[in-house]
Amino acid sequence: MAEVTDYIKALSDALEARAVWLDKSQLPRLKDELRSFQTGFASLYNLYLKKGLITEDPYKQEVKVGELEVPESGPFNETKRLDQLSLRLSNYDTQMDFLVNFYQFSSDFLTLDRLKRIAALVKFIDWVKLTPDSSSPNTKVVAEMTLQIKQGTDSLTMSVITESLSHLSRYFNTIMGHLKIIVDYRKERYKLELRETVTSQMSAIEATQIPLVKKKFSQVKPGQPFYPDLVEEVIKEDFSKDGPGLREKVLKNLVVVENKPKAAKPQIDFKTILLEGIMVVGSTAQAFTDISNKMTDNQALLDSKKKSFWQKFKKLIDQMLNKMPEPVIYDLEYIDPIKGVPIKEKINLISFHNDLDRKIKILIAMSNRGPGMAKLEAMQDEQIISFLEKNIRDLQNVHKTLSALDDFFKSEVDRTDRNKVKGIKPELSTIKNAIVRANTKRHEYSAQKEEHEQLKRLGVNPN
Repeated sequence: MAEVTDYIKALSDALEARAVWLDKSQLPRLKDELRSFQTGFASLYNLYLKKGLITEDPYKQEVKVGELEVPESGPFNETKRLDQLSLRLSNYDTQMDFLVNFYQFSSDFLTLDRLKRIAALVKFIDWVKLTPDSSSPNTKVVAEMTLQIKQGTDSLTMSVITESLSHLSRYFNTIMGHLKIIVDYRKERYKLELRETVTSQMSAIEATQIPLVKKKFSQVKPGQPFYPDLVEEVIKEDFSKDGPGLREKVLKNLVVVENKPKAAKPQIDFKTILLEGIMVVGSTAQAFTDISNKMTDNQALLDSKKKSFWQKFKKLIDQMLNKMPEPVIYDLEYIDPIKGVPIKEKINLISFHNDLDRKIKILIAMSNRGPGMAKLEAMQDEQIISFLEKNIRDLQNVHKTLSALDDFFKSEVDRTDRNKVKGIKPELSTIKNAIVRANTKRHEYSAQKEEHEQLKRLGVNPN
């Protein structure tokens, strides 16, 4: 069995080199692709909420995720279809958020079981073949909802739908391709560990009997998953007449191919990266417009319950005389996201509302290649990045205040009228995603610019 012993050494070296390559090259790309995939779903999920096709899970923020879990994918109970669909998609949104923001992407952490969970999450809805006649209950219902939104919708919403579906469909195949590469690595690593700790401790005859291997495996690795198909591969590679050829094929597949020198890249337009970040900020215009309308309705609901007849009569007279409205001051309280301490703030709702409407006009100008964008293109990079950072901070501050206002309206109205308050959680989620994407563009600009400058300092042509 000297050949097998030599093979174990060669396999160990090949897997070690493969792990380094995966950690440096493939896994970062996989994480980026999953983040883009999750962003596409989040945009659609918020649209489904906004259009009232699903309901928001009131306990969503309380869910604590310790490990990935694939939501239910079986047939729906038609009498509880809305509740079940809302819960499944809310759970899916939570799981995808946990995957891209908290999961470890390393060759050591991503076991076969975890890779299987990631693949199942990606395939939870078939975005490549999103049709109402799908055999998947989840895909079928989501396809029906998406078609329903498309009918008679505005151009901005249609653009969001088209872009999101394109993201999901495009990244599906690349994600599955990366997962297969990592799964193949983990299978060979499993087989190596099986040889080193199990079959090497058995006679040749015993090591070819799967039941005996399983018994030994449970003693050596209690609680660890046992994969009979991989054990069978080990038996064929180590003990069959085809073994030498099979072993050679495994090592060949694990070889890390060095990248050949690439042709000179075109000059990187760093300014474009910043302008893309500004357009991402501008894309929140519709979300803020919806929030502005909902705030007006919520304020009217709250005022109608708190004001007496004479106060309402006085307001009517003031409007007839074109008098300036009295300020509407609300006391808000929220937790500072950085310091984690409660903050109290007084807000003049009328002034805040007016500022918000002015902000929407600015955001609309930032969302397309109009005259406003042309002025930005003419600026220096330092001016553009300063402009982008300021607008990201503005979004973060307004998002914080709007979250507190949302809680305020829900707590101040009578319990019997609470269902009349128009929540803004979907819009807030859209704004939060835009902040993340805009910050990503800002970091991408800084990283690429720094790499470019370092290469120049080293005397290397960065192009």
